[in-house]
Amino acid sequence: MVAPPIMMPVPGNNGRGHLNLATSIRSLRLRNGLSQRQLAGRMSVPRTYVSKIENEKATPTLSSLERLARALEVTVPDLLSGGERTRQEEVMELMKDQFIAELLPFVAQLNGMQMSSILTQVRDLTIRPRRSA
Repeated sequence: MVAPPIMMPVPGNNGRGHLNLATSIRSLRLRNGLSQRQLAGRMSVPRTYVSKIENEKATPTLSSLERLARALEVTVPDLLSGGERTRQEEVMELMKDQFIAELLPFVAQLNGMQMSSILTQVRDLTIRPRRSA
């Protein structure tokens, strides 16, 4: 494991700016389904370093920001802006997938119960994939 980066004390700015970064890192980590330990492993730093960043006890260095972004599969600007994409951006990205694009006209015609049923079937297929002959 690499030595932990130098931890800079957080200046007393009433959380402006830094709060957004801490919240951004936590939300991106959770969105990726990662624990602090898993994120720390991807970054090659101790878990406590990730905890200190998320709890505003430390400010990440530029190299740590780069490693955080890489580990969270976002860009540094995305990390600094909160990693929040607009709904329109998310829809446009999804529409690039041919399968999703073909499904969309049909999904609009389903009622809530039908959507729930299909989601359950898709979850079952991914959790317990069936063997093909």
